[in-house]
Amino acid sequence: MADSAARPLPTPTGPILPTIGKSDTKPTWCPGCGDFGVVAAVESALKRLKIPAHNVVIVSGIGCSSNLPHFLSSYGFHAIHGRCLPVAEGIRWANHGLTVIGTGGDGDGFGIGAGHFVHAMRRNVDLTYVTMDNQIYGLTTGQASPTSSMGQKTKSTPTGVIEHPIDPIALALASGATYVARGFSGDVKQLTDLVTGGIEHKGFAFVDVFSPCVTYNKINTFDFFRQRVYKLESAGHDPTDIVAAWQRSLEWGDKIPIGLFYRTERPTYEELEEVLAAGPLAHQPAGLRGRESVLDEFV
Repeated sequence: MADSAARPLPTPTGPILPTIGKSDTKPTWCPGCGDFGVVAAVESALKRLKIPAHNVVIVSGIGCSSNLPHFLSSYGFHAIHGRCLPVAEGIRWANHGLTVIGTGGDGDGFGIGAGHFVHAMRRNVDLTYVTMDNQIYGLTTGQASPTSSMGQKTKSTPTGVIEHPIDPIALALASGATYVARGFSGDVKQLTDLVTGGIEHKGFAFVDVFSPCVTYNKINTFDFFRQRVYKLESAGHDPTDIVAAWQRSLEWGDKIPIGLFYRTERPTYEELEEVLAAGPLAHQPAGLRGRESVLDEFV
């Protein structure tokens, strides 16, 4: 269980908010966008875990999907393109009593943000990262993204994509994520279970979501995925077996797996960083402790 749900937190200095709900800002996504299913799953997961809204921070980058923090009543931070995870890490380390959730898209997370993605996973920072993977750049009206399929014709690739797509699940496994899952926004019930499990997990939890863009991607549609996805839990998959998880991650074609690929336990960054042993930095005295001994080293 994440720290915020596992033990009482110090009295917050900000307003006390009830369990999370929808904000007064209405979603601006296109009607039918897969991201509606994702925001519903995140809200449902936080309600299920009964985490007070004032203990939740949702961080995003840039893109259609990155508007998500605006639509829920928790705290939120809308970062710049590709910088969702470093901001989320900074918030987590400043107050690791908070439940921190990163949200974004395939362009934001696997393009300009790919370096941050890899390093956050190898550090095993205790946060949850949910990506809305529509295999296109939606906000900028339909260019190829890092997960667009080979041969896919888009505004930026009129004769077809010539680059091999990134496999987010395989990349997460190779980079050390300790909770790796994939959902489909057309199945909000299963997606809620996966996001709930990610928030409860102690360590870096990655949930990639097939979230179809109904405006600019006419290939990877809801019908495309409904005809192909199958649930790992129904296939007898063992999420503690990283070799099996790796093999499943490479499946793409007539059958595409969704569900929990891999879960393991290892010390988190917060547990290994001795500065955080005294509690969240936000509740520690300001100033440099033991400054005389530090200065002595340079004299």
